[in-house]
Amino acid sequence: MDIEQHGAFAITPNPAPLSHDARAAQMENPAWGRVFTDHMATLRYSRDKGWHDAKIEALKPLQLHASAVSLHYGVEIFEGLKAYRLPDGGAQLFRPDANARRFANSAKRLVMPELPVDLFVESVRALSQIDRDWIPTADGASLYLRPFMIGTEETFATNPSGAFLYCVAAAPVGAFFSGGAQAIKLWVCEDYTRAAIGGTGEAKCGGNYAAGLPAQAEALRQGCNQVIFLDAIERRWVEELGAMNVFFVFDDGTLQTPPLTGTILPGVTRDSIITLARDMGYQVNEAPYAMDQWMADAKSGRLVEAFSCGTAAVVAPISEIKGNNHNFQIGDGTPGAITTRIKTALTDIQFGRAPDPHGWCQRLF
Repeated sequence: MDIEQHGAFAITPNPAPLSHDARAAQMENPAWGRVFTDHMATLRYSRDKGWHDAKIEALKPLQLHASAVSLHYGVEIFEGLKAYRLPDGGAQLFRPDANARRFANSAKRLVMPELPVDLFVESVRALSQIDRDWIPTADGASLYLRPFMIGTEETFATNPSGAFLYCVAAAPVGAFFSGGAQAIKLWVCEDYTRAAIGGTGEAKCGGNYAAGLPAQAEALRQGCNQVIFLDAIERRWVEELGAMNVFFVFDDGTLQTPPLTGTILPGVTRDSIITLARDMGYQVNEAPYAMDQWMADAKSGRLVEAFSCGTAAVVAPISEIKGNNHNFQIGDGTPGAITTRIKTALTDIQFGRAPDPHGWCQRLF
């Protein structure tokens, strides 16, 4: 087997990659996050060796001891970013260094080793390049990259792990919401909270999402796309959705988003939107916003638009809110002008249709 090298990563090409026709068939209309590329990146860590054994190899099942601490104590973190096809046939990553820094912050919160930014970026670059044929060319589609790290030490002791596996898998994706929803409906959760002060809300760890699944299941039963979580103390303040940050747009053209106080994930898309909106001349406030105030402002007409954002869905306009005590529509229920303008500005940079004034993008080939 030929072994190539990409920086720290030794590359062993998949000996049986999908054929061109089979790959094209799988990429035609993939269910979100259920079709995977031919390869994966892996890197290991131990107390005595540090980071070592960096590989790009064929995608395959992971082997773990039954006592691996990730299986018992949730010693796990992850990230999400994308590779985008460019008009000239090339491809680029969007702000991988920002994901790398957030990954390191998540690792610190869960007493895991902080992966150096350059190794994180190198891992996603190397995987994207060897699986370049999996980066979609369809409008709005992209290659979703999922870096994650798990504790692999073999023990039932509730101590920080001394061994870890870092891995990156990739999946070609289209629209995040089924049917490519133009605007989404949200369910207000009053029975569960996502995070509390001092918890893991600002870390991207699997436990946060697992704990939110009952609320998300209830949202789906109520005919909604996502759930809105309120703060854990007063059950009053809007924090974030099940997997996305949220913005509000008022009739004077100002925007508002909940502040990062330790309970909300600092989204890369959120940060990018704040920057782009201010570039466009909009005032963006990071301030608390009460659920009751949201309903009152929507009904009075003071609030004219709202949207959610994240790597997976990018920007999703919000059309309707449902709940036991909150039922209202936002504007006329269609995507608003400011939401549309911001989404277009962001996606034009990501897909190389517009200049990148902040140097966010990294060309792959």
